[in-house]
Amino acid sequence: MNLSYWEQTSWFSNIDFTIVGSGIVGLNCALELRYKYPKARILVLEKGILPQGASTKNAGFACFGSISEILSDLKTHSEQEVIDLVRDRYNGIKSLRNLLGDSAIGYEKNGGHELFLNKDDELFEYCSDNIGKINQLLEPVFKKNAFVLTSNSFNFKQVNSNYISQVFEGQIHTGEMMKSLLQLALQKGIVILNATAVDSFEDIGNKVSIKAKEFEFFSNKLLVATNGFASQLLPENVKPARAQVLITKPIQGLKVKGTFHLDEGYYYFRNIDNRILLGGGRNLDFNTEETVKFGNTALITNKLEELLRKVILPNTEFEIDYGWSGIMGVGQQKKPILKQLSHNVACGVRLGGMGIAIGSTIGKKLANIFS
Repeated sequence: MNLSYWEQTSWFSNIDFTIVGSGIVGLNCALELRYKYPKARILVLEKGILPQGASTKNAGFACFGSISEILSDLKTHSEQEVIDLVRDRYNGIKSLRNLLGDSAIGYEKNGGHELFLNKDDELFEYCSDNIGKINQLLEPVFKKNAFVLTSNSFNFKQVNSNYISQVFEGQIHTGEMMKSLLQLALQKGIVILNATAVDSFEDIGNKVSIKAKEFEFFSNKLLVATNGFASQLLPENVKPARAQVLITKPIQGLKVKGTFHLDEGYYYFRNIDNRILLGGGRNLDFNTEETVKFGNTALITNKLEELLRKVILPNTEFEIDYGWSGIMGVGQQKKPILKQLSHNVACGVRLGGMGIAIGSTIGKKLANIFS
């Protein structure tokens, strides 16, 4: 091992819990473990300089699912499974707000709105006809009607004259959220090491051998919270899904406010600091976007810019400031993979693009998996 005596004894000796991934799931797992075990030695390993998979790369939607998504989920999930999915998202956001406070995460409850392109009139009719049914289905979660018809008040073009809005949805500043989580974890005595990728691990019965590039150490328990990168460590059904995002330069007098989905949720946008943040488009090339490599492609970037010009800001001058991408974890089922893999190893992965909403919930459940 390429570790000095000082490094070995200060950072890698007598570790009770090691968590791989310092995103929303990993840090909430660490904080829950600290609450349960005040004297435990807890180590979080992050392969990036920042928790960069999706936790700081997303669009900042505090969302619980658009109506078309929920109707689609009902085709492959039971009603109770859909209710449970939405409840976990709703409770996850509440947990995050209670833990950190609204101001620390930049939370604003501006509502979420699904737009329907003119070519999707049939889908709009189907969704609008089922508003009552879905409101009734989700009444145990929200206690009130979640979905309502609202008019196209922001004057988007080439879309139906009505949105279907989710009145409980909001938006957050995910950079500030992650800074607050990191600061809280450090305050609680949790050790976080960045630029430390785990290459492999082995459960050897009474502990886990964990191998990084230049050293090996042992931990009593190992919890994997790497979401879209899970297949690099685990034989689980998790596929990476790259999400590309653009953001405009500040636009004077921008009136758009809220979070928005369109084209069956494959595109999404919001306001932030007088800018429009727009992402999506992986449906244009699913195979290429099933990758763990960060980057933007001309195919998707051009489509995003076209939507800005023709639909979102048709009568407004704007400039693209820059773009980025994040890596989500998806699969055939929306339900996350949360399970014990061996005597001393467990995982909480495959958040299906809803990491902000369910990350805190999954993190807490992961911390309690050995109880």
